Amino acid sequence: MTGTAVRLDSLTRRFDGRAPAVDALTLDLAPGRITALLGPSGCGKTTTLRMVAGLLEPDGGRVLFDGDDVTRTPPEARRAVMVFQNQMLFRHMSVARNVAFGLRMRGLPRARIDAEVARMLALVQLDGAGAKDPATLSGGQQQRVALARALILAPRVLLLDEPLSSLDPHLRGEMRDLILRLQGESGVTTLIVTHDQEEAAELAQSIALMLGGRLRQHADAATLYARPASRAVAAFFGGTNAVPGRADGGRFLSALGPLVLPGGVAEGPGLLTVRPEAIRLRPPPDAPNRIEATVQSATFLGPRVRVLLRAGEVALTLTCAPAEAAGLDAGMAVAVTLPRDALWVLPPEPEPFP
Repeated sequence: MTGTAVRLDSLTRRFDGRAPAVDALTLDLAPGRITALLGPSGCGKTTTLRMVAGLLEPDGGRVLFDGDDVTRTPPEARRAVMVFQNQMLFRHMSVARNVAFGLRMRGLPRARIDAEVARMLALVQLDGAGAKDPATLSGGQQQRVALARALILAPRVLLLDEPLSSLDPHLRGEMRDLILRLQGESGVTTLIVTHDQEEAAELAQSIALMLGGRLRQHADAATLYARPASRAVAAFFGGTNAVPGRADGGRFLSALGPLVLPGGVAEGPGLLTVRPEAIRLRPPPDAPNRIEATVQSATFLGPRVRVLLRAGEVALTLTCAPAEAAGLDAGMAVAVTLPRDALWVLPPEPEPFP
């Protein structure tokens, strides 16, 4: 199966005349791949998903499948199938009848429907569960039924709304692996909505971050973490360090002194960012980008310790393993290094942050 190329072109949706819930969203979904739409609650993720499914009509913009405008195409005709967070199984139907529902609505012969249902239940590892009442199944099993009911329709686009959020932690890995296997076998273009960064990174080949109804950056997980497009993006992914200054001649000039930058950084004013886990404690005297700082606090967080530092007027946050932070106390002088390849310079903020 060749996946469908999906383009959201300046998609906009308002509710009750308020500010747009989704504001001129333009996004391309790679055919046959998984894209995660990531962001906090209320950022417009599920509204976007429902517009792609045809369950909501946009106030502006278009939804295109393989270049064809399907914005006004009814849901049943565009073949974009949505799996809701709460599964929405029919409680008065058996598992098998739930899975068969879409094919029955299409009027397919009974023998073909039965064969397809058996095939799908085997794919989602629910062989022999066809006669069961959905209410007797676990949350993970109900999610499997919902996936089978969606995939049996051979959708052009599969839309998953927070697929792991309602599951117990021990079931999430199992369901994640199942989603990846089923998507890999079917090759269906898939859009997943989630608020969980780890879930997005594990499931999707690319992540589209939405904040305040707008797309802020679309990239792979590694780029979003290490090369954020703005301070807002950096902050969402836990980037707490932002130092104003200027990139000039391969160095960043700031209150921290001159720091050697990696290649590819545009010159001019900006904000230096370095992830807390990238900063190294107690480097050798000749380490590049070595600075002296004072410990403000060291907080034990289980597998990590968060260390707040001050280098002159600059506050920095560092995270490290507990063994590395052993002996650190407030007021202690300590040397750290900001590795060149971990540095990134953001453009000056065009608007107040956050």
